[in-house]
Amino acid sequence: MAEINTLGWADYLVIAIMLCISIGIGIYYRFSGGRQKTMEEYFVASRSMSIIPVAIALVVSFMSAITLLGVSAENYTFGTQFVVINISYLLGTPIVCYGFLPVFFKLQATSAYEYLEKRFGVRARMVASFVYWVQLLLYSGVVLYAPSLALEATTGISKTASIIIIGLVCAFYSSIGGIKAVLITDVFQALLMFTAIFVIIGIAASDVGGLGQIWEIAKQGQRIEFDSISADPTVRHTWWSLIIGGLCTFLSLYGVNQVQIQRSLTVKNIRASQTALWLCWPILTLLSVTTCFSGLAIYSKYHNCDPLLQKRISSPDMLMPLYVMDTMSKMPGLPGLFIAGIFSASLSTISAALNSLAAVTLEDYLKPIYKKCTGHEFHPEKSATVAKVLAFMFGLISIALAFLAQLLGGILQAGLTIFGVVGGPLLGIFTLGMGTELATEGGAITGALTALAFLFWIAFGQPRPMPPVLPRTVEGCDMSNLANATISVLQNVTNIAKSTGDDSYFYLYRISYMWYCPLGFLITFILGLFISSLSRLLIKGQSKELDLNLFFPLIARRIRYRRRADVNELRRKYPFSNICEIRENSSDEIGTKL
Repeated sequence: MAEINTLGWADYLVIAIMLCISIGIGIYYRFSGGRQKTMEEYFVASRSMSIIPVAIALVVSFMSAITLLGVSAENYTFGTQFVVINISYLLGTPIVCYGFLPVFFKLQATSAYEYLEKRFGVRARMVASFVYWVQLLLYSGVVLYAPSLALEATTGISKTASIIIIGLVCAFYSSIGGIKAVLITDVFQALLMFTAIFVIIGIAASDVGGLGQIWEIAKQGQRIEFDSISADPTVRHTWWSLIIGGLCTFLSLYGVNQVQIQRSLTVKNIRASQTALWLCWPILTLLSVTTCFSGLAIYSKYHNCDPLLQKRISSPDMLMPLYVMDTMSKMPGLPGLFIAGIFSASLSTISAALNSLAAVTLEDYLKPIYKKCTGHEFHPEKSATVAKVLAFMFGLISIALAFLAQLLGGILQAGLTIFGVVGGPLLGIFTLGMGTELATEGGAITGALTALAFLFWIAFGQPRPMPPVLPRTVEGCDMSNLANATISVLQNVTNIAKSTGDDSYFYLYRISYMWYCPLGFLITFILGLFISSLSRLLIKGQSKELDLNLFFPLIARRIRYRRRADVNELRRKYPFSNICEIRENSSDEIGTKL
């Protein structure tokens, strides 16, 4: 393996300063204001946050080190088709703003899954909470694994050591900082992320002669691709999979995920929350597009001498930190700033995840169990203390899961696979509740669990094909490194042929990971609705009149209009009855109709 540049003392100093700033923000909010002594302060910042920090926090919640490393590697390795996913962000924003968000804002609950108990029952709440655990813990492991790649590619520290060190820092930081510290750290994190991306693009443009030259080199290397419109679900990225799959993934993350709902509720009212989400969209798109372009910037340096074929690195996700060290190692402190950006991104993202996991665990499990056993409620200060212990505990679990993340392939695909497999059924069960009157608890749970089992099977079943990569070459490399490179090239050509020409793999294992979330949503929704209809036919009885606040505003208006029409019809049928009798007859007749 070729020698890799390492960080200097100035870089380590920059990293230490940046980490101290992140931890210092958490310590500051631990000992200021309400001092995180109550659930309201610790989990939703007493609903006192301003719009801009919340908007930025909504962007960087799940767009951290995975964005910096994974998206750039995606464009370098597979081309620019992935950038089409940004269309889905625009389509999804109004659906979240005017569909899901009003329902949760009226509920004003710490745990988003309290909605499912009110709409369906306690079993639905427990199932969804457990599924959420799986999703966020797995994702936390991936986020924790990403910085270890940067360390391995730049400093020579093993992945094992870096995962443990960063994981312990995350666990400590998460256990002392409330949601205020998390949100403010997100702003700091976003600045570091944008700085890192713009520095990379700027240096690449300076080296090759401008942004236009970066584009031209990428075009010659077949990296510019926006014309994949195939309807074949086994094609990795197409307009259909990125827009439909991206939309479902966006809705599952921003519409029904505890982390984003919790952040949206830290502002004073629904209008402020909607404004924050609309402001989030252009920032999210800018971050996504510039990170995609940074992959082309990196390609402009390595287009004639691919470091993977040279065996300089072992994974495409190491490309960005390798590029930083190759181009900035003579600038003391600049590589350290980049690495600090990755660390801060992961610290903040994992902190948000662990904070939300603690909230769900406390609200959905420990509090009900405690009340059932003792007959008393948790004391507010005791609840905050327990939440901090839970956050630390989940941090330790994330460390263990980080070691499994490397088995999932590239970190971008790993992250989106986790979101798709678990997010699809969650989106389905919430949409069943908010979008239909017919859905029952049994139908919703059966649909969600069936979808979850099916997606776990097709997402992690083996053997599965490797995705085809775009052409790479070592023609411009130093001749002394070509011996190993030649073997790598032959292996690469073999892999491409096998990936594109071999249909012997089981069909479901070849489906693009971008379709996992839509599949999970459709299975949950359609099967849940079918079983709900069947159960209502088999078990006839009076239906419970549901609170209109539990439905999408558009659906709630339709139900309200229909109920008024039913009451007016009964007024004509029973002109001399009082209002109580009319309501009783209305309830009986509506129940019969349903």
